[in-house]
Amino acid sequence: MTRIIAGFAGSLALSVPKYGTRPTSDRVREAIFSALEAKDAIHNARVLDLYAGSGALGLEAASRGARSVTLVEKSFGTTQICRKNAEAILKAAPQRDSVDIRVTGQPVQAFLGGSGSRFDLVFLDPPYELSEVELAHNLAALGALLAEDAVVVVERSSRSPEPAWGGAIELARRKDYGDTTVWYAVAAPLPPYGT
Repeated sequence: MTRIIAGFAGSLALSVPKYGTRPTSDRVREAIFSALEAKDAIHNARVLDLYAGSGALGLEAASRGARSVTLVEKSFGTTQICRKNAEAILKAAPQRDSVDIRVTGQPVQAFLGGSGSRFDLVFLDPPYELSEVELAHNLAALGALLAEDAVVVVERSSRSPEPAWGGAIELARRKDYGDTTVWYAVAAPLPPYGT
């Protein structure tokens, strides 16, 4: 069973699709959020959860004080589960308007190409079988949507190589948890004006 770990919706159970997703374990999720809270990367953040699945990563951020969360998931059935979970989080919120949660049912690359929003914290937890080339395309498109000092968290199989970050994102650190590797990256600083 997948649950929200902490925040105003702590211990709230989330629905999980029966097929086609690989929920992040509670242990890995807790480690990710401990690291993010230590960097003060969650409070009042604009969060993007790509390949959202049940929405557990983005909704955990909502429970812990994010200002807004956008869940992107292309599967219709899984998108409906995201909507159900988002509604449960909103019902648990101290004030319904304390967090804005949006669910979009479209492929990640289409969302990245059409969004004009900026994000402070981004989760990419794609299926492990997603090719490194497609992940690189996602990261390249994501660069234009990152706010200054944004944090990007990529979850992959420990057998996968380091992602190709592109020019707008740079690696901060890597952490291994059994079969899972979490890559923490940040928005690359802009070059000085005139260079």
